[in-house]
Amino acid sequence: MDIELGVQNVARPVTFSTEASADEVGAVIADAVASGKVIDLTDDKGRRIVVPAAALGYAIIGSETKHAVGFGALDA
Repeated sequence: MDIELGVQNVARPVTFSTEASADEVGAVIADAVASGKVIDLTDDKGRRIVVPAAALGYAIIGSETKHAVGFGALDA
């Protein structure tokens, strides 16, 4: 799933993919914002993304569907 985090006073958003579900990511973000702590997520390559909740401008949580890449069988 693709995640985009907009950080205040930063021109580019933080974008990454994760294996976590939309509910899990949403819960982590909501808890961090409510408690004033950091948003701590792990991407699908094992890297940690840590953003102060106070600096979060917006969060876009993408769909959980995997998009197919390549060509399907063509019937002639």
